[in-house]
Amino acid sequence: MAVYTEVADDELARFIERYGLGELLSCKGIAEGVENTNYLVQTAKGRFILTLYEKRVQREDLPFFLGLMEHLAKAGITCPTPVRDRDGVMLNELAGRPAALVTFLDGMWIRRPRPEHCHAVGEALAKLHLAGRDYELTRENALGPKGWEALFERFEDRADEVASGLGDEIRRELEELLPAWPQGLPCGVIHADLFPDNVFFRGTELSGLIDFYFACNDFFAYDIAVCLNAWCFEADFAFNITKSRALLKGYTAVRELEPAEHEALPILARGAALRFLLTRAYDWLHTSQNALVKPHNPLEYRRRLRFHRTVRSVGEYGLETAQ
Repeated sequence: MAVYTEVADDELARFIERYGLGELLSCKGIAEGVENTNYLVQTAKGRFILTLYEKRVQREDLPFFLGLMEHLAKAGITCPTPVRDRDGVMLNELAGRPAALVTFLDGMWIRRPRPEHCHAVGEALAKLHLAGRDYELTRENALGPKGWEALFERFEDRADEVASGLGDEIRRELEELLPAWPQGLPCGVIHADLFPDNVFFRGTELSGLIDFYFACNDFFAYDIAVCLNAWCFEADFAFNITKSRALLKGYTAVRELEPAEHEALPILARGAALRFLLTRAYDWLHTSQNALVKPHNPLEYRRRLRFHRTVRSVGEYGLETAQ
């Protein structure tokens, strides 16, 4: 269970009381989630998610994340909305951790997405990009290309413990990708982590987006690339162009891509695969065997990365472009 910080009953009751949500009826730890401690809280006025932010989340980034969720919710994006306490404050402290209360979303995440789910995700991603254009706060992508070299150096000497030859493969990839990384593409607020477990559905209807704690400012097309990696590969690592086409159709029905974004998508998808290979390899090597949450297998993203190296045009992702 992803509950890193236990909260005493009386301490929790005092915390909830400041929000004016009525009597605290129940509190249950949430098993899913990797970065933070989450509880499902039931009060007389409904259900809420209580999040205690653990060490990997920088406290100075929290106003950006919480403010963004509030901004997006006001713009019509269905996402958790931070609850302000009686003093109008969104971020407080509980059990020695920064803590916030957000609204609860109905729905469940899809373990085996179908093309219709991918289409809905593409639409939702484009709407998020448009809704975030006038958000005033900014945050650099700490896990973007500028940080990849430094992250790799933290485990380069142990990379082959994950898989033979992985260190050399990552080093070659960095040497090729970083000089070729595109510049000047349309940018703004992106989610940066819109995996299936961060999207809720009721049937085929998308009911909400969650977990904005990697959100930042970067290329919109990079966010699409993250989703191609997350939604469009099968369990055997085969790329599903039907799902990719659906995701891209959903996106472009809301926001058209510029020609430069078409051209850049293969290298952005390759870079997104490398980003998750790096972070997962680091976690694989540095997470205790007794940890509450098992780290993801980084080699899933090695396979994705190798696929993207073979792609020569955006058409191979199923995106139809004007002739």
